[in-house]
Amino acid sequence: MSTTPAPPAKPPVSVIGLGMMGTALAVAFLRAGHPVTVWNRSLSKTGPLAAQGAFPVDTAAEAVAASPLVVVCLSTYDTVRAVVEPLSGQLTGKTLANLTNGTPEQARDLATWAAKEGAEYLDGGIMAVPQMIAGPHAYVLYSGPQDVFDAHRETFAALGGTKYTGTDPGLAALYDLALLTGMYGMVMGVMQAYALVGTESIPATEFSELLVPWVGAMLGSAPEWAEAIDSGQHLTDVSSLAVNQEAFPNLLNTFAAQGVSGELFAPFQPLLDRAIAEGHAADGLSRLADLLRKGSS
Repeated sequence: MSTTPAPPAKPPVSVIGLGMMGTALAVAFLRAGHPVTVWNRSLSKTGPLAAQGAFPVDTAAEAVAASPLVVVCLSTYDTVRAVVEPLSGQLTGKTLANLTNGTPEQARDLATWAAKEGAEYLDGGIMAVPQMIAGPHAYVLYSGPQDVFDAHRETFAALGGTKYTGTDPGLAALYDLALLTGMYGMVMGVMQAYALVGTESIPATEFSELLVPWVGAMLGSAPEWAEAIDSGQHLTDVSSLAVNQEAFPNLLNTFAAQGVSGELFAPFQPLLDRAIAEGHAADGLSRLADLLRKGSS
């Protein structure tokens, strides 16, 4: 009697750090069929994962020893270093995938340290909240050696989409922070708008019905701005910097008159003024990216 061969076992993964995000990562690996070893300074956080089949261990060293791929997700790079540096001599031959939010410089420094320890290093940026992990809209940015990423690509797919950004270990962090910059800019604008209409007792929920489609429609211009930035051709038939410079004081003056702080928006006026002073009156808003990179003159 012939039998269907069992599917090959999936590679084991160790997850260090079980905050909300780290826990979500561990659950995703478990649900994808990977043997998962977990460690956290607070042992109590391992209980729910153990109930789902994870293997809790008492030390970070045990977690590293358990799997060829060690995924780290902690609050800061300082915390990462506090955990992994005492493991000097125990990381040889391991792949350390650090999905902690940080800066490009921090990622490059940690990659250098890992190389001295004989470990492969991948840096990552998680573009999702914990509830999105393994869902259709979640993805994780990775940077580091291409062959190392390729070796673990299928394992990483348990978390969502995989976006490889390049061999420079700092690139995932750069992409991550740039994407967060866009998000925070949107959040600041939305909060400022809600604060403004709130001065006249307009419910934020009511105003959101107008705000959401408006912001969405304006975001549709982002690809055109990107093309202008890449080509260096900033002329526009939509809204010039001169028009924006003349109109922007209306926002600042209204914030002041309505008793709303303008601290989030005030720095935009000097940038518009500089754009005009440097001869860019006829250009579109895309010109501002060049001025930001150049800094104040």
